[in-house]
Order: sequence, then structure tokens, then C-alpha cells
Amino acid sequence: MSGSITLENRFGVNKMELISLKYAIFVIALLVLYYCFPKKYRWYVLLAGSMAYYVIICKWYVLFIIFTICTTYGSTIWIDKLLKEQNAIVKSHKEDWDRQTRKEYKEKGRKKRVAVMLFALLCNFGILAFLKYIPYAGELGLLLPLGISFYTFQSMGYVMDVYREIVEPEKNFLKVALFVSFFPQIIQGPIAIYDKLAGQLYEGHSLSLENLQKGALLVLWGVMKKLVIADRAVNIINFVMDKPMDFSGTYVFFAAVVYALQLYADFSGGIDIVRGIAEMFGITMSTNFNHPYFSRSLTEYWHRWHMTLGDWCRNYIFYPLSISKRFLNFGKWLKPRFGAHISKVLPGCIASVITFIVIGVWHGANMKYLYFGLWNGIVIMLAELFAPVNKKVAGGFFKLTGLREKGIFATIVSVLWTFMLILVGYYFDIAANASTAFHMLFKSVTDFHISELGINNIILNLGACGLDEYDILLLIICTLLWFFISFVEENKKLDMRDFILSRKLPLRWAIIYLGIFIVIIFGYYGPGVNPADFVYMQF
Repeated sequence: MSGSITLENRFGVNKMELISLKYAIFVIALLVLYYCFPKKYRWYVLLAGSMAYYVIICKWYVLFIIFTICTTYGSTIWIDKLLKEQNAIVKSHKEDWDRQTRKEYKEKGRKKRVAVMLFALLCNFGILAFLKYIPYAGELGLLLPLGISFYTFQSMGYVMDVYREIVEPEKNFLKVALFVSFFPQIIQGPIAIYDKLAGQLYEGHSLSLENLQKGALLVLWGVMKKLVIADRAVNIINFVMDKPMDFSGTYVFFAAVVYALQLYADFSGGIDIVRGIAEMFGITMSTNFNHPYFSRSLTEYWHRWHMTLGDWCRNYIFYPLSISKRFLNFGKWLKPRFGAHISKVLPGCIASVITFIVIGVWHGANMKYLYFGLWNGIVIMLAELFAPVNKKVAGGFFKLTGLREKGIFATIVSVLWTFMLILVGYYFDIAANASTAFHMLFKSVTDFHISELGINNIILNLGACGLDEYDILLLIICTLLWFFISFVEENKKLDMRDFILSRKLPLRWAIIYLGIFIVIIFGYYGPGVNPADFVYMQF
């Protein structure tokens, strides 16, 4: 996941990346068209633009997203039709059916709706699994369609919400098509919930200078993170991971830390661009990151990292499992044998481990991703199971030392410890396979020398990666600047865009021009540079 996979060899498509002149022209042209049309027709412009974008990028692979649109629309309409027919029949027999008869008839109707939902899920997740996990698909010349994981999860979430009667099904086929294919998010998310996004897509938004300014600032911030930090850092990761056993444990660990930086800058930068573009159209998309490396526990991290995927997995995997009859009965069985705490948390912990296995497998058909999911799930499970013990030990420590439980020292230790747990999981991301990941972890512990982390030593040992002393220093400075901005936003609950736009005009434009100049002067691009695709584009 280090970014060495290119768009062409992964998807067999034409390039129109998020950061490219072609894409910028496309977005500007669509913005002009969008605001030139009457409000009630503006969603047609979004639909036409989204489908045109996908055809330009993927050519005949557009058939896959059209299939998802058709099965999503058809299944939701069918489920709704079955439900209304059932309710009408039950209502017509209100006087002559007893409670048991009504219950049996409703259960038969529910099973029919479940069958329709499962048909849609199996069709779409089946295609995703075949293309993503079956080697035979590659032998047939079938590559993974761009964004298939994201639009499949999003559309199937909508199908399940209609089945649960959380949302009413959309009767307009073209509106469903827009919800599934909205062009900014098609590449790497965020994964939207129907009732949070659909209404915004269909509503004609008024031209707003504030939306244009805030959206443009978010795009600029995303481009800075991608070009200045992520695309520079990826060189170190690729260089070390090409032959990780040739390096000392110090530089394997250093590469893992750099990967944590690169992945966050790359993924959050891409999401910032997506959300910024959507905001220019007057559409607010869900936040996908909330300063995840400030988390004090692994559980908190997963509530701050890739938040829309986490929400999807909680809503459609974790909660259905944890409140299912089998899990509830398992909890009841545990209570007299192991006590109230274990009976309360263990079923949920098992559901959590299963959820993380799904998250791991979602990343790819390699055992290393299974271990990635297991690591996160098991660590969180152990934290929950031993929470009472940990609380007593921590309470005793704070009482003995006089330190505050939520003081600076405790916060720093918790954040650093959590980051180390996160880092272990990243080893499975960057390694070629699970075996290599375990060897890298062992080497990082047994062959680590702090003296090797001086800038001169880093340049001496990693200089062949293509970065010089200037690049390393720039990476450090920009990372510290990013950390400072994130720290201020986290602790002051401040939106930096609101802060910039509230300044007087000269200062406001000075900050904006500074950001543009940083991208132009320090961005990692140009002749001789092989730009890395967005990491999550491959999913």
C-alpha cells in the first residue's frame, strides 16, 4: 500500500488524477455548467458529469457501476413493493386475523424481503470478491474497476437501510445513479450514508462565495499534503521495503514511521480534495479523519481514522452481530460462569474481531491483511476484557505518583503507546507478505540503534532512495508544521479555514498565496519524478 501501484497497471484506464490539469479543467467546467442551469436541473449536470468522468476514466468498465446502479435501484423498489403489499393485506385482514396469524404472515413477508436484499448483496459483493480476490479474474483480462469497493459498500448500505425501513427508496432511477456514481468520491471515498448525502445531491444549491472559498482552501490543503509530504515520503518507504532485510531494524522502524506519515498525508489529502470539490457544489461530505494520531487508545483511533468505513462496518456488521440472538444468548450463557463483566463485553469483542477481519480482508487478498485485521481486533478485545484490571492499576499508579489521570504526562504516554500499537499494524501493510512483516517486527526490536537516526546517517543509508538532505529537512519541517496546525485544531476546536477566511483581506490572501507557493516550489513533481497514485485508489 505504499503507492508504487500505478493507475494504469491496476485498472487499465486513462489517467485523470485528482491532482492534474485535466481534472482541474473538468471540475471548473462542471462548476460553470452546474451554476448556469436552473436549480431544479442542477442534479442532472452532476449526474452527466459523474457518468462522463467514469466513462473517460474506465471506458467499458463503466458497465460494472451501471450493474450496481441497476441492482441497487431494482432491489430497493422491489423490497418497498413487497412491504407495501404486505401492509395492505395485513390491514385488510385487521378484523379477521388474530395476532399469531398476522405475525406468521409478516414473517413470511420479511423472508421475501431478506431474499431480495441478499440477492443484491450477493450479486455486488460477489462481483467485488471475484475481481479482487480470485486470480482467475486477472487471467481473463479483468482488472479491478476504479472505486468498486467504495461504490459497492455505499450502494449496499443504502439497500440494507431500505430493508430496515430507515430510509424510503428513491423512485427515480437517475437519482439513484447519481448517488452511486457521484464523481469526486468515486476514486477513494468517503463512503456516504444515503440519508446524509442523497438529499444534498438532488437539491439545487445556490452559488456561494463562501462555499467556493472554503472548498478551494480544502483542496489546496489536500494538494499540499499529497505533493509536499506524501509523494516525497513514499520514496523512503519503497526504497526500504524493496529489500527490508538488507537494512538494520532502525531503518525498518523508521520506514514504518514514515509510512504512518505518508499514508495519512496521502489518504487524508485525497479526501480533503474530494470534500473541497463537493463543497464548491454546495455539498457537505462526511469527515473521514479527525486527527487520528492524537488518539489515546486503539478503539479511539478507529473512531478517528477512515471514519466512514468504520461507521459502515459498525452499522452493517458489528451491531447486527452483537445484538443477534446467538450473541445475546452467548452472553447469557457466560454470565453465571464468568461474571457480569465478561458476559457483557466478550460477545461484543468477538463481533469486533470479526468486523476487523472484514476490514483487513477488504484491503486485499493477502494473508498479511488478515493479520492486520486480527491484530487490531485482538488488541481492542484484550483492552476491553482487561479494562477493570487496567483501571485499577492505572488508578493506583496515579494515586502513588500524584499525577493526574488526564494530565499532560498521561496523555503523552497514552498517545505514544497507541501510536506504537498502530505502527505494528502498519508493518503488515508495507511488507510484501505476512512472513516478511513478522521478520521486520523482530528486526525492529532486536536491531534498533537510536544513533542511526541522525540526519547524516539517514542520508548515508537511505540516500539512494532519491531524496537528499534538503528533501529530508523539508519533510521534517512540513510534518512539524502539519502537527502544529493539527494540535491547534484538536485543542482549540478550531477550523483553520474559518480562521483564515475571518482574517483581513491582505493577510487572508497572503496565507493563500503562501500555500500555493509552497505547492509550486516544494511540491514533489516534474521531470524525472514518478508520481505516486493515491494509496486508496487501488481499493
